Amino acid sequence: RMVAAVLAGLSLLSLLTCGYLAWGSRRGGAGEAPGNLLGEEPAAGAPRSQPHIIFILADDQGFRDVGYHGSEIRTPTLDKLAAEGVKLENYYVQPMCTPSRSQLITGKYQIHTGLQHSIIRPTQPNCLPLDNVTLPQKLKEVGYSTHMVGKWHLGFYRRECMPTQRGFDSFFGSLLGSGDYYTHFKCDSPGICGYDLYENDNAAWDHDNGIYSTQMYTQKVQQILASHNPRKPIFLYIAYQAVHSPLQAPGRYFEHYRSINNINRRRYAAMLACLDEAINNVTLALRKYGYYENSIIIYSSDNGGQPMAGGSNWPLRGSKGTYWEGGIRAVGFVHSPLLKNKGSVCKELVHITDWFPTLITLAEGQIDEDIQLDGYDVWETISEGRRSPRVDILHNIDPIYTKAKNGSWAAGYGIWNTAIQSAIRVNHWKLLTGNPGYSDWVPPQAFSNAGPNRWHNERVSWSAGKTVWLFNITADPYERVDLSARHPEVVKQLLRRLSQFNKTAVPVRYPPKDPRSNPKLNGGVWGPWFKEDEKKKKSDKSKGANKQKKSKNKKKAN
Repeated sequence: RMVAAVLAGLSLLSLLTCGYLAWGSRRGGAGEAPGNLLGEEPAAGAPRSQPHIIFILADDQGFRDVGYHGSEIRTPTLDKLAAEGVKLENYYVQPMCTPSRSQLITGKYQIHTGLQHSIIRPTQPNCLPLDNVTLPQKLKEVGYSTHMVGKWHLGFYRRECMPTQRGFDSFFGSLLGSGDYYTHFKCDSPGICGYDLYENDNAAWDHDNGIYSTQMYTQKVQQILASHNPRKPIFLYIAYQAVHSPLQAPGRYFEHYRSINNINRRRYAAMLACLDEAINNVTLALRKYGYYENSIIIYSSDNGGQPMAGGSNWPLRGSKGTYWEGGIRAVGFVHSPLLKNKGSVCKELVHITDWFPTLITLAEGQIDEDIQLDGYDVWETISEGRRSPRVDILHNIDPIYTKAKNGSWAAGYGIWNTAIQSAIRVNHWKLLTGNPGYSDWVPPQAFSNAGPNRWHNERVSWSAGKTVWLFNITADPYERVDLSARHPEVVKQLLRRLSQFNKTAVPVRYPPKDPRSNPKLNGGVWGPWFKEDEKKKKSDKSKGANKQKKSKNKKKAN
């Protein structure tokens, strides 16, 4: 209770001291477009019932790294948007890039797409399975114009995997998980390097003017909004590269953070400040061009922060890449004039898979009965404060990651092999098995030196070989008290639920690297490389010719 009170005080203090900039008080900066963005809402006629949907996905933003969670990093735009909208304070994503993005765009858990292990690597012949219907495809069915700006990271080894083939009318951004913010080059390993900036299906060499990606992506968003008719519904998916490493930012954003000694934290703060300003400019463009009054803006991080790269998840445990709360509990909010309960906090359970059915329903679309979704329509939960239809979340089951050497069926009561990395939430309870990953609590003091200094980190020692943890997340959101020994019956119930989920899992897709992926073989550009074997094509042609000959002979015989 004392910790909660202190956190609430810090959050309130940050709101009082940081203050909000008026929409019209900031000019220039991240993605400034020519002209006055502060113009009145144009008379675009009565808005259609289908809302404009703007989904903004930040990359690697830590749970604490927003002003209203008590951060020393100033985020006046995010604070204002969240304060006037609905803050999602029981909101979950996945611990890494590809898993969160795949679940957002399909409404399905990783175990149902085959992407339950790690991320899609640049050299892997792998992508989001083509038999999965995507969110932009469903929105296009009901008349939406669909545009993506930013980071894809759902595979590109063949042309059919590209964003423009998965439902987006246009795409401007990167295909990989990370890269230089200015040059847009990425090396996956020594000698395996290439350019990674695309416009639709081609390398965007003409746009390579050394512009910082956060600003460049914002300018592209402004161009899309300026050229589109606001009377027609638009889905705009803005997946910023920030604040993922490498830690780079324009010099002027360091102005307020010279006092941060830790160089990674200082760079991270500058990157987040630039991102906050970019989102301000996106919001201004929505107002200027007549979208705002009929728009829904959703903001989310894709996973927790990485302390070694400047991110902070305090007071949560763990970091990006782990199934502790610090890896999967995210910053998120909804801002919209269409909300009924503006200025509220939603503490109901919400997961990133829920956006798929929620947004399709808002768009007046139809969800096919044969699409077995893991997400729920949570609009009434968010907008009206009703109870969430969601009572559980399968955080993941990764059958490949079995690094818990002491895991066994015996430790799982004969129900589950606890060597397998898995995590599940059912109502108040959360169960983890296997090796959940880096488990320290990293307080703000850890960033006081050149570190981060692990001397400041809080650690908990558990008996060697432990492979099962149980927490009451509602009462203990910081995962400090393991209850697995005290409540074995609850452990068994959750293990059975894991086992039930596992019966519905599809095989893991995690192929070995393909040497044909080397950008040197593709004009120095990361891009689709997979082509059907010429021999196979020839054999298919010869088979087709033989069939034609046989059919002709049959006709002659007749």
